[in-house]
Amino acid sequence: MKKKKLAVTVLATVVAGILASTSAVAAQKNKLGMGEAPKVNASGVGESETFSRFIVRYHDGATARNNKAAVVKNATTALSRAGLSRARAASGATAAVGVTYMRKLATGSDLIRLSSKLDRASAEAFARQLAADPNVAKVTIDRMRHATAQPAYVPNDPYFAEDHWHFMAPNGTPTYNGVANYGGANVSAAWDVADGTGIVIAVLDTGITAHPDVDTSLGDAGYDFITDSYVSGRATDGRAAGGWDLGSWTNTAPWNTDPQCVSASRPPANSSWHGTHVSSTAGAELTDNGVGESGIAHGAKILPVRVLGHCGGYDSDINDAIVWSAGGHVDGVPDNQNPAQVINLSLGGSGACAADDDAALAIAQARSLGAVVVVSAGNSGADAGNYSPASCPGVITVASNGVTSRRAYYSNYGSAVEISAPGGGVYANDGSSGSQAYDGFVWQAKNPGATTPVPVGEINAATAYGGMAGTSQAAPHVSGIVALMQGARLDADLPLLTPDEVLSILQSTARTPQIAPDRPIGAGIVDAAAAVAAAVNVEEPCDPETEECDPPGSVATPLTNKVPVGGLAGNAGEVLYSFEAQAGAVLSIMTYGGSGNVSMYVSLGEEPTTDAYDSKSTRAGNSETVRFTAPTAGTYYIKLTGTYSGLTLVARQ
Repeated sequence: MKKKKLAVTVLATVVAGILASTSAVAAQKNKLGMGEAPKVNASGVGESETFSRFIVRYHDGATARNNKAAVVKNATTALSRAGLSRARAASGATAAVGVTYMRKLATGSDLIRLSSKLDRASAEAFARQLAADPNVAKVTIDRMRHATAQPAYVPNDPYFAEDHWHFMAPNGTPTYNGVANYGGANVSAAWDVADGTGIVIAVLDTGITAHPDVDTSLGDAGYDFITDSYVSGRATDGRAAGGWDLGSWTNTAPWNTDPQCVSASRPPANSSWHGTHVSSTAGAELTDNGVGESGIAHGAKILPVRVLGHCGGYDSDINDAIVWSAGGHVDGVPDNQNPAQVINLSLGGSGACAADDDAALAIAQARSLGAVVVVSAGNSGADAGNYSPASCPGVITVASNGVTSRRAYYSNYGSAVEISAPGGGVYANDGSSGSQAYDGFVWQAKNPGATTPVPVGEINAATAYGGMAGTSQAAPHVSGIVALMQGARLDADLPLLTPDEVLSILQSTARTPQIAPDRPIGAGIVDAAAAVAAAVNVEEPCDPETEECDPPGSVATPLTNKVPVGGLAGNAGEVLYSFEAQAGAVLSIMTYGGSGNVSMYVSLGEEPTTDAYDSKSTRAGNSETVRFTAPTAGTYYIKLTGTYSGLTLVARQ
């Protein structure tokens, strides 16, 4: 066990929202009675910035005050008066500039978004035309703001600065041990926005142990799903109330001589207290309490569900636990009174997961109940597509990276992986061998017992924490960040994100590793601050009565003419794109490059399906082409299906 040192203060850069104010000069004039405050707030707008979002506040009693259609109509008219109804794309083509109503703000103002960004002069011209309406009280350009010389939230837990490289910003700042940190998940910056309050994370693992620095308030509310007494260590077969870790040791009889339990690659061992460590990373570790370590979603509640014991755990128990954790019914078990919005599975084994496997069906049921299912990719240094539940449809599969941002040598990889997160590289510079490094591990709470848990009153600071490395440690980073995202949504009085929306945000905000991965590990390294910020800025559903909407139930990513979109990956799912075509000129839509097998379906004006489409290309591999020699003007929707990575998509006309 390592010796602890005094805490060190660490500062990090954070992006934060700051409210804009009216110009100081105008405000002072207003105080002196020299004129009204300006109706347009463009203070501090930079010459090189571009803008697409505007805040419009109407006077009380104005027709548009509570009329979304009127807001959109007035903005469209203002665009026309400003000469901005059409915008020129990089290709040289022009397109109509559309107005989308986003939402009513707490101040009573309305937030609108233009389909094209405007430069400073155009943005101010548009804002002035909006403000020319006597019913408008104020127009403000909705800008991105950045704090200056403000540290991210740093809790007072004494080991935070020393241990939590994996929570820090990946900006090269030296860790406590002097290693340039490019592998952190930027969690500290996310705490300025959210802590996961209102969210439940179910951790399906060895259970949890009582600990002076761990929130175990849902310990009794959890459940032990292990049915076999040989695995559970209980006197009789059958499940039991409570998610407590009774121990998982295998170094005594009968387990130490069982070839199904121990082997050369899995030698007899003490109890791991794996579930306590994983739960602590996700959020169970008490944070800002002046003691020990810190947890990610420390405002969330951790629901411990025991599925692993002596020798491991059975799929049948794990699958039942998945359904139960999300709020589904399992015969013979009282219904879960704390349904989880996030389920963490830091477990797995060999064998691909088919869509009709019980594991996949359990995950599908959990997703239908709104739960986001996060799983570890596996520690075999192999293709995660050959491991379960890593390759199950619908999960977020997490690879592991070290402090340098390098893929951890043991981490599984491949097209089944959605994203990477800090799990520890073990060796210096995240190498595959050599001297073990202090920064090669994720440090969290553990029980010091060798077999059965040591009582909480006998645990002291010198024995209360330990380091682990693995994709098991990477997964709870993502689970905790998902809880931060969903908690931020609750704080903003917004509906929870769907599992697909969560994945889309995680991948779109992921950071490119400083060291290029030697194997595919998804979209990059998870960025907590960016993901949380994006989560509360997801557009509200389109209102077809006031807006031109994508096909019902779909979210289409627009393509720009002749601009390739590369690095695409899919895992037996469906992704939708759109392209605005002109009449007459030949339209070609192509995919190429990468590995795997993609299929493409295209329809005009509506979302295609694999059974209903205007044209398709389903050749083996990734080279697909759909061509319309005399296209009708309008929106063409392109659906990609299959399992692929490194793919490029382009539309040309």
